[in-house]
Formats: sequence, structure tokens, C-alpha cells
Amino acid sequence: MVEIINMKYRTILLFGAPGAGKGTQGKILGTVPGFFHFACGDAFRNMRIDQPIARVFLDYSSRGQLVPDETTIQFWRDSITSYVSQGRFRPDDDWLILDGIPRNPSQAETMSSLLDVRAVFYFDMPDRGEVIKRIQRRALRENRLDDINLEVINRRLDDYEKGTAPVLDYYGPALVHRIDSLQSPVKVLHSILDIMTHLGY
Repeated sequence: MVEIINMKYRTILLFGAPGAGKGTQGKILGTVPGFFHFACGDAFRNMRIDQPIARVFLDYSSRGQLVPDETTIQFWRDSITSYVSQGRFRPDDDWLILDGIPRNPSQAETMSSLLDVRAVFYFDMPDRGEVIKRIQRRALRENRLDDINLEVINRRLDDYEKGTAPVLDYYGPALVHRIDSLQSPVKVLHSILDIMTHLGY
């Protein structure tokens, strides 16, 4: 088994506000050989309810709050280690596509010894009204209880703008590639693949 602490993973970050389309594009890219997609929010939601960390996640998400950094990073490390041991993620061959983590500069700094970040795809959606509409549509489609309450949605968006957006500054303009996420999903995917092609992936 490849130990997570012994290597840095070649990584692409999918970055943007909730509802910007990261999950949709990440799932598509994750089907391409040589790429492994990990969405932190989905991983939290798919935990068994009897897992202690699942109760922590539900407690915070129901209030529109983020799970503490230490818990989130440990959960991510444990998950990735498990995927490696199962052979689902092969770090020597696969690119790691991360969605939803790191979510603030502190997490980015903590994870810097684990990730070799080659590119950050920033899903830009400046219209908060459109973001809220997308989140509410997703809530109905995917039965996400944490995406229903408008107050909770706005709190999550505030947290993103205050704490998460500075991650772009942490990685800097050389790594950050802006994607217009108001485009159709097909056009967003085309934009991503076009950038990746020019970067030599």
C-alpha cells in the first residue's frame, strides 16, 4: 500500500462557491482514466450514520456551518488512504481531483506537504441569486437537507466569501484558471479540457 505521508499527490483543485458546478464537472473528469475525483462534501454525506464523524457533520451542516479544519483534514486523509489501499486511487499513475478541500488558507497550508497542486480551476459565479437558485434546485433533485433553508444557504455563501475565496490568493495567479460557470455544463467542460490541453495534461 502507498502511504499518504510518503508522497505528494499530483493535484488539480476544483474551486468555487456551493452550487457553482464543481461536483458536476468533477464527476465527469473522474470517469477519465488517469484521474481520481474526491468530493469532500459528498464523502461526508455518504458516511454511515453510525460513524461518529457523521454525527459531527450533520450537526454542523444542519446549521450551515463548516466542519472544523482538523476533523475535515483527518477525514480526508483517512478516506484517501482507504482508496489507495483498495486500489481505486493509484497515486503513481493518477491525478487527484479535489472538490471542496482545501476550503481556506489554513487547510491549504496544512495540506501543502501532501499535495503537489498543478492547477486550480476557479468556477466563477458572481451572481448570488443564480447561485441560490442552483443550490435550491440541487436540494430538490438530490434530497440534500442542508441545501433547503435559505438562511443556511446564505450563511454557507458568506463563509465561502470570507474564508474560502482567499485560497485563490494562497495559490496565486500562475495556478488559478477562471472558468465562467454561468455557461452550460458542456461549455464549462470544454473550457476545462481546453485549459488542460494547453497545460499539457
